[in-house]
Amino acid sequence: MRQRRARWLSGLAVLAVVSAVGQPALAKQSDKPAEITSLSGAFLAARVAEADNDLGNAIDYYKQALAFDPDDAALQQSLMLSLIADGRFSESLPYADKLKEVPDVERFSRLALAVESFRKKDYSKAEYWLKLSLEADLDKLISGIMTGWAKEGAGHGGEAMAYVKKLQGPEWFDLFKSYHRALIADVAGLGDKADAAYSAAVANTAAGGAAPETWVRCATAYASFLARQGNKDKALSVLDQAETFVSGKPEIVALRAQIAKGEKPAPLVSSPAEGASEILLDLATALNRGGGEPFVRLYLEYALALRPDSDAALMQLAAVAEQMKDGQKAIELYRRIPENSPLKEIADLQLGLNLADLNRNDEAIANLKTLLDAHPDDMRAYLALGGVYSSKEDFRSAADLYDKAVERLKDPTKANWNIFYQRGIAYERLKDWAKAEPNFRKALELFPDQPQVLNYLGYSLVDRNANLKEALEMIQKAADLRPSDGYIIDSLGWAYYKLGRYDDALREMERAVSLKPEDPVLNDHLGDVYWRVGRKLEATFQWNHARDLKPDPDLLGSVEQKLLKGLPPIEPTTAQETQKPKPDPAPAPKG
Repeated sequence: MRQRRARWLSGLAVLAVVSAVGQPALAKQSDKPAEITSLSGAFLAARVAEADNDLGNAIDYYKQALAFDPDDAALQQSLMLSLIADGRFSESLPYADKLKEVPDVERFSRLALAVESFRKKDYSKAEYWLKLSLEADLDKLISGIMTGWAKEGAGHGGEAMAYVKKLQGPEWFDLFKSYHRALIADVAGLGDKADAAYSAAVANTAAGGAAPETWVRCATAYASFLARQGNKDKALSVLDQAETFVSGKPEIVALRAQIAKGEKPAPLVSSPAEGASEILLDLATALNRGGGEPFVRLYLEYALALRPDSDAALMQLAAVAEQMKDGQKAIELYRRIPENSPLKEIADLQLGLNLADLNRNDEAIANLKTLLDAHPDDMRAYLALGGVYSSKEDFRSAADLYDKAVERLKDPTKANWNIFYQRGIAYERLKDWAKAEPNFRKALELFPDQPQVLNYLGYSLVDRNANLKEALEMIQKAADLRPSDGYIIDSLGWAYYKLGRYDDALREMERAVSLKPEDPVLNDHLGDVYWRVGRKLEATFQWNHARDLKPDPDLLGSVEQKLLKGLPPIEPTTAQETQKPKPDPAPAPKG
C-alpha cells in the first residue's frame, strides 16, 4: 500500500491564522539521555531530540542545559513548551511562572497559568493571566472567550455573554463567538438567550464550511439543549441538519438514539473549565492542517489539562500523533478514550491500524477481530482488518473476510463500493478472475465513476487482453477524473505500452514520472517505453534510476536483468511482459 493506513481522522482545518512552530521527523524510542558536560552540547542534543519528536529526551537535555544557565529565558521557554506538548502540564507551571512577563512567550506562559487558575476555580486570577501585551487574532479570540468563561465562573453569565459579543476581529471569529455565547448562556441557565445564540450559530453554515468540526459540535450542543428543554422534535431536526452537513458521525448517531428514546442527554459543556477547554479544542481542530501539528498539539494539551477525559481532544491529539508519524503515541491516546464514549469504536479501529503501521500485525489482527466480534456490521472494521491481511499478502484471509462482510450487507449502497472493490483485489491476487471481475463490476454499479475501480478493472482487462476498447475507456476516464494521480496515469501509459502503442505510452509515462518521480515502478516503466521507441541510452538511465530508488526484490531483479541485456525483441505471437497495477489504497471510510 502506497500510503499509511491509519489516516482516517485527520483534522478538517482551513483557518490559516498561524504558522507552524516546526516540523518534526519520525518519532523514536526514548533512551536514557547521556550526561553532557557543556551548555552548548546539552542545547544541541535537546534540539536534535525535539526535531526527532523525542520529547522525553528533549526535556531531559533542556534540563541539563538549564543546570548550566538557570536564568536563560529561551531555554526555559523551550522546556516549558516541550513539557506541555508531552502532556506534562503540571511540570510546566514553574517555568510558565518565570516567563509570565516575557512578551514573546506570554501567549503560552500566561495561558498555562490561566488554565491552572481555571482548574483551581480561581476565576479572577484567570482573567488576570489572560491579559496579554501582544496579541495576534488567534490569541485575542482564545483570551477573549476564556475571559468570558471566567466571568461566567464568577457568576456573571450575562456579563460574560456581552463580553464575548463585543470581541473585535475578522469574520471567522463569528462562529466561535456565537457558539460560546450559547454555551455560556446554557451553563448559566439563561435558557432563552442560549436558544437564540445556538440558533444563530447553527444558521451560520457558511462559517461551518470553514470550521466544520466546530459547527457540528455546536449543532450537537444545541440538540442536547433542546432535548433537555423538552423539545424533542426540534432537537431531532437540528441533528437532521447536522447529518446533511456531515453524515454518520458517531457523536450524532449516539445523541440521536438517546433523544429518540426520550432521554435527556448531558450538556456538551457543563462548567467554566470545560468551556475553556472547548475553545482550545475548537481552534486546535480548525487549525489542524499539514505542517502545523506541533502548534496544534500544544492547544490540545491545554484543552486536556482542563478536561482530561475529553474524547474529542484525545481523538484529535491521536490524529496529530499519526500525522507526525508517532504511531505508539497515537495508540496510547486511543487507549485513553472512555469506554462509554461514542468514539470508542472508531478509536479501537484506529488503534488496530496503528499497530499494523508499526508492523505489529498479530496484535493488529487480534485487536480488529475483537472489534468485529463486538460490531459485526461495521464495514470499516472489515476494511481495516482486510487491509492488514493484504499488507501481509494473505489474500486468502482477506477474501474470506470480505465474503463475510458481503453476507452482512442486505442492501448494498454507494457507501459500500469499497467492500466489493477490496474483495475484487483479493480474488484477483489469488488469480481467481471469475470471482474478481464481478466484484469490480459491482463496485462500479454502486459507484460508477470511482477512479480507483475504473483504473484497476481497466488495467486488469488490458492485462488479460479482454474487452480492450472498454478497458481503455475505463482507464482514460480514471485519468480524466484524477489527472494529477501519477499511478493512474502510469496505468494508462502501461496499457498503451501493452497494446504496442508506444508513442501514446511515451506521452503518458513521461507525465506519470513527472507526477511521481520517486516511484521505482514508474521509472522502470518509462525505461521500457524508451527502449521500445529506440531511445536506449535514456532507457538505461531510467532503469538505473529505478534501481537506485530501492524497489522491492522482484522489481530489482527485473531491472538488473534489463540493465544487462535490455528488452528482448517483440515477437508478434508472444504476449508482452505484464505487470499488475499497484492501485492506491482505498479511501478511508469517514468515522
